[in-house]
Amino acid sequence: MKAQRLGWVGFGEVGQIFAQGLQGQVSSMAMWDIALNGPPSRANALRERAQALGMTVCTSAAELAQMSDGIISAVTASNTLQVAQELSAQALSGTWVLDLNSASPGTKQACERSIRAAGGVYVEAGVMTSVPPYGIRVPMLLGGAQAAELAQLLNQWGCDAKAIATEVGVASATKMSRSIMIKGLEALVIESFTTARAYGVEDRMLATLAETFPQIDWPKQGAYFFSRVAQHGKRRAEEMRESARTVAETGVEPLMTQAIAPKHDWVAQLARDGVFDDVGPQSPWQDWADALIRKTGGK
Repeated sequence: MKAQRLGWVGFGEVGQIFAQGLQGQVSSMAMWDIALNGPPSRANALRERAQALGMTVCTSAAELAQMSDGIISAVTASNTLQVAQELSAQALSGTWVLDLNSASPGTKQACERSIRAAGGVYVEAGVMTSVPPYGIRVPMLLGGAQAAELAQLLNQWGCDAKAIATEVGVASATKMSRSIMIKGLEALVIESFTTARAYGVEDRMLATLAETFPQIDWPKQGAYFFSRVAQHGKRRAEEMRESARTVAETGVEPLMTQAIAPKHDWVAQLARDGVFDDVGPQSPWQDWADALIRKTGGK
């Protein structure tokens, strides 16, 4: 599997972490991000970050495909299929595409068909936990006809990849099923903790949680959940919509999963509105809850 020229579609937090972690493993790196067409401040920041890593900044997905032997797709869930289709607009001639995005099995299978029709090789990845603490060592489950071959290459580069299926959909189903629990728990913690704080019963409530789940440090976990949703709620909401699609593809009505996305969207919008500007990333959960209570005019 060729991998001397590596490209990234999507250069947000995950793309940047992987680009930095894989420096020196290939002869050249390039990137394209739709944000390059957006507000100048954001576009310039992405260009500067890419150039600092020695990457070529492309003008389109098509140009990136022409410059790459392998491409890592790290975009928001709602753009997963669009990216595959844009890459497939030109002959890929054996170029492999590693799809890190949190999308449903059906979406990933549609991506595979598009990439394969253009002569490329598609491998899905289920990224099984938050990337920042692990970097390129984040556990990934791979699926696809050449998943084992790509996993071997990625592991040589220092990644933690495991091929689990030759068909596309298994890795994403595993990932999305987990996401329903994790993102759902985040939404529940934010709602539960803020409610308890508003009524002044948080100490009693947390004590009962500790009795039931003594292995979890609930105050620490709560603060982490608040901070991550405030920072990445928009992206998480998109992932939950894909998770709901995953549930629906089984024929089950995704009532609970559908309810998670609006909570993440709501918190993310409040963050953009400046509600949490006075709350630091290492602040206790109570500071996050207090900011919500002040904004909503609660008890």
